[in-house]
Amino acid sequence: MKRGVAVVVTALMLGAVAGGFATAAGAADAPRGRMVANANACMGCHAVDRKLVGPSFQQIAAKYKGDAQAPVNLARKVKEGGSGVWGMIPMPAHQSMSDADIRAVVDWVLAGAPSK
Repeated sequence: MKRGVAVVVTALMLGAVAGGFATAAGAADAPRGRMVANANACMGCHAVDRKLVGPSFQQIAAKYKGDAQAPVNLARKVKEGGSGVWGMIPMPAHQSMSDADIRAVVDWVLAGAPSK
């Protein structure tokens, strides 16, 4: 490898490593529920503050505010999927998600999907 190319490759590698540290540090500040939602493609259909395919997480929090059964019912909805509450587009089942991960997402959503 020529010296100039080696310098560029080394710089790119160092940038990737430093970027990874920055990402990991930022992830440590994010709520676990948000990290689980990101890792399980929830953000493909939902956004924190605006409707996408499904309702925003903040809309969900507002709808279920004060509902003591919401955590259990929403966890079941995430696990089994469903439709009709927010329109005709169905939410797919997420049966491969662990109950702990589902609960983390549901708790985060019901808290209003805070950034920290």
